[in-house]
Amino acid sequence: MQLTRRQWLPLAPMLAWVRVGAQTFDHAYASWDALLQKHVRWQPDQKQSRVAYAGMAADRAALKRVLDGFSALPSATFTDFSRAQQKAFLINAYNAFTIELVLTGYPEIKSIKDLAPFYSTPWKQSFFKLLGEPRTLDWIEHEQLRARYADPRIHCAIVCASIGCPALRSEAYTADRLDEQLEDGMRRFLGDRTRNRARADKLEVSSIFKWFRED
Repeated sequence: MQLTRRQWLPLAPMLAWVRVGAQTFDHAYASWDALLQKHVRWQPDQKQSRVAYAGMAADRAALKRVLDGFSALPSATFTDFSRAQQKAFLINAYNAFTIELVLTGYPEIKSIKDLAPFYSTPWKQSFFKLLGEPRTLDWIEHEQLRARYADPRIHCAIVCASIGCPALRSEAYTADRLDEQLEDGMRRFLGDRTRNRARADKLEVSSIFKWFRED
């Protein structure tokens, strides 16, 4: 069946909206970047960082706006992103929703694991929406970042809010600097002697290398 010109016309505004949506998304993540710069600090060794959760809690409304922005992105718009833009979006979303999860129990909790039933983990909880569906942190990590992009450096970019994790950067990940940021994150992590070190003839490394041996 052939469509007439009259039948085609209503599609034009819709296609234009999709293109504009992809173009106007803030790939600089200015609001998320501002929260990170305000509440995340590098330790003196420049290998570890600390999150001021009290400050994040005080800025909960700003964080909610960031999270709402992540959740509002349509799957079709995400598909139009470049590969680097997709990776940056997923990494930032993972870290932002992890901070939010911690804040749901702050300041009473001692560990992020306190936020899950004994038979599960916090990373398997479906507590947010992303790309149009309820999601978990595990979905971002295992079904998206690891499965689709095969970049082992992401393990030094997504942060599980545990003392043994690589550092959370005090800036948002952006597509135009993504390779530089991932490389820097990996170098900082490998240089962190509290997690990776050589002693005599033995190399002692983080359990991340065991958990994700195949990566």
